Amino acid sequence: MRILLNWLLSALAVEVVAHLVPGFHLSGVGAALVAALIIGLVNATLGLLLKIITLPLTILTLGVFWFVINGLMLELASAILSPAFRVDSFASALWGAIVLSLVNMFFRWLAGTGTKTRDDMRV
Repeated sequence: MRILLNWLLSALAVEVVAHLVPGFHLSGVGAALVAALIIGLVNATLGLLLKIITLPLTILTLGVFWFVINGLMLELASAILSPAFRVDSFASALWGAIVLSLVNMFFRWLAGTGTKTRDDMRV
């Protein structure tokens, strides 16, 4: 149930970012759901690998370089879902990554899915 809620919150966050960031385009709610899924898969695979490889640069920039990696992952997701989800430029992807991180964090805080409770830690 928590995974489904996180997916829906991510799709809502992608929809919000499409309205806030110029150059970030979605064709509808279905595209937001698929885009959230693809962004999550890309971040969990290639994004994780890139974050591990660029860890020294990330430490040097105090974590700011992760936004660059997330922007690149948004560009890749855009290339995969080209007509339904489109990012016009890397600048749009970078701003989209920043706003998407903040909106996702806010939505997870509102829903209470961002922290573990004592019930989650029981075996």
